[in-house]
Amino acid sequence: MFSSRSVKVRDRIIGGRSPVLVQTMYDSPIAGADTEQIVQRINSLAAIGCDIIRFAFTSRNDIVPFSEIASRSSIPVVADIHFDWRMALLAIQAGADKIRINPGNIGAEWKTREVVAAARDKGIAIRIGLNSGSLPDKFSSLPHPRAMAESALEYIDMLESWDFHDIVVSLKSSSPDETAEAARIFASASQYPQHIGVTEAGSPVISAVRSTWALGNLLRDGIGDTLRVSMTGDMEDEVIAGVELLRTLGLRKGGVRIISCPRCGRASFDSIGFERKIRNRLLSLDNDISVAIMGCHVNGPGEARNADYAITGYGRDVCIYSHGNLVLRTDWQRAEDDLMEVIGSE
Repeated sequence: MFSSRSVKVRDRIIGGRSPVLVQTMYDSPIAGADTEQIVQRINSLAAIGCDIIRFAFTSRNDIVPFSEIASRSSIPVVADIHFDWRMALLAIQAGADKIRINPGNIGAEWKTREVVAAARDKGIAIRIGLNSGSLPDKFSSLPHPRAMAESALEYIDMLESWDFHDIVVSLKSSSPDETAEAARIFASASQYPQHIGVTEAGSPVISAVRSTWALGNLLRDGIGDTLRVSMTGDMEDEVIAGVELLRTLGLRKGGVRIISCPRCGRASFDSIGFERKIRNRLLSLDNDISVAIMGCHVNGPGEARNADYAITGYGRDVCIYSHGNLVLRTDWQRAEDDLMEVIGSE
């Protein structure tokens, strides 16, 4: 079963058997960046299913842009802190909805206590984030999964002794097996909510495979309250992978299900290029529908009959179907807008 304890992050609930939330992390420094573009990109990520976004907060130069982003973001904003406890205090003052710290790498215990006190005063949550590569020396003799879980439990005890309980835990490794085992050990000992993810998981295809194996098995067994599919790639792909994993497991309902074929020698319609062009527009819709993007006359008609909407090509024509019926013949240049118009008109 999913964690019984819950933590509120702005208007979202992590744990307490609430729906599993999808996260990503902003992929560039924010100091000196165009905050308007960042906010627009956050809104686009939210439209395709992102629930929470995290930012590295590394210096005083981040205060002003972070504050503006946090105040305008449509989804909760998390500050990721390493080494310097003062950055955590500044991020809290700048409007973070949650902070992520590793108490073991920000120095003396009193520094962590100062951060906890500031978070409690502002009513925001703390994520205790531990990776297999940054564990206390006292647990060095233990296998990584056990060491991560034991470290997290010890840090929880410390925060609870300071009357702080708005805690989320993440235990990550680049090894899917270590990640899954650490999460299971922790879940057997604590009901605090978990953020799950395979860290440094690789390029999109490799990451999707590794993350699906580890996170899918955990979620199937009721472990994990929020997740990130970490990729050496675009944030949008991270979100799409996370949302699709939840849909595949039956843990998220609604939205567009895209069906698309691989390209082959029969193709008269560039299904790969078209899917890339229209993917985010489709995934931004709330409609509980299926859309098939097919490349030729072999599979196209069959998928058109089975999908709510479909598009495929025959020679120079592009054909759009609605509930199995051909409703429009168009061309490549107009195909994207025409398909969206057909979907939106019904």
